[in-house]
Amino acid sequence: MIPIWKFLSASAAHALAPLGVRFYSDLPSRTSPEWKPFTWKGLSFANRLGVSGGVDKNAETLDCWSRLGFGFAEIGTVTPRPQKPNPGKILDRDWNEKLLWNKMGFPNAGQYDVRARLQTLGPQAVPVFANVGKNRDTAPEKAHEDYAEAARILSPFVDAIVINVSSPNTQGLRSLQSKEMLGTLVTHTRENSNGKPVLVKFSPDESETALRESLDVAAGHGAEGFILTNTTLSRPPDSNWPETGGLSGRFLQERSKAALKVAVRHFQASSSKPLLVSAGGVLTPADVAERLDLGADLVQVYAALVFEGPSFARQTASYFHEKVRTS
Repeated sequence: MIPIWKFLSASAAHALAPLGVRFYSDLPSRTSPEWKPFTWKGLSFANRLGVSGGVDKNAETLDCWSRLGFGFAEIGTVTPRPQKPNPGKILDRDWNEKLLWNKMGFPNAGQYDVRARLQTLGPQAVPVFANVGKNRDTAPEKAHEDYAEAARILSPFVDAIVINVSSPNTQGLRSLQSKEMLGTLVTHTRENSNGKPVLVKFSPDESETALRESLDVAAGHGAEGFILTNTTLSRPPDSNWPETGGLSGRFLQERSKAALKVAVRHFQASSSKPLLVSAGGVLTPADVAERLDLGADLVQVYAALVFEGPSFARQTASYFHEKVRTS
């Protein structure tokens, strides 16, 4: 079946997505959302599949994700002050290649608006992560103040905080992955997270050496999990995509898997293995299974929601139930 949103512009489909998510979440399902249940830090996940940061920036559809069959959800990226998108075109997609391009730059309603919504919604049926970032007009050397502030405001109402230092759409943001700045950032965020675990989301464009160094620095300062990865600045050969902005979808698959493999190997002998979340280029239920087989504890999707729609979690549940039935 061809999804109707395929015939809308990327911007129109993005704007209407919350309505579609809410409508579909109210439809009954015969598929049990429980498959490969998982527990971490006292949090219970009915399954390993979650919604990636960037999908539900302001927690507008947070109460829908569990009804759609997801095991957890991530909101944000949320910044201390409200922020509009970057100027100009910010979204595009290629249905044939299953590629997404965005140059949004953390558009969100700000930490206080999102906190108010979280307070109104109350506790959720699934664990909720809050992805936090700096405002674009905050200097990199003061970035830790933005992350700490957003963590302080949001952490009482969520289950974990995600530090986003890897979006390619905020100037200077990726410099925060450097060992000189990352340790300070993690420390200040942890000190303001009300005891909630802190994860760091990394770029797919780092070398293996740089990624290993960043993993060590973040873990050494108390990060308890990692999301691998954000969107990429790389481009396919003979690409017509703009040089700026992040690409995700099928083109990101191998880079994301490579980063996951590095992290799995890096912590293989560790006595306190961090939570590893794989994101980027997950387009089918078989992709979800592959990431788990590679060593991910949890898997997140964004592009799959664009190209497959809100039924993706139920499709994935059916896939895993069938695997159990035929094994």
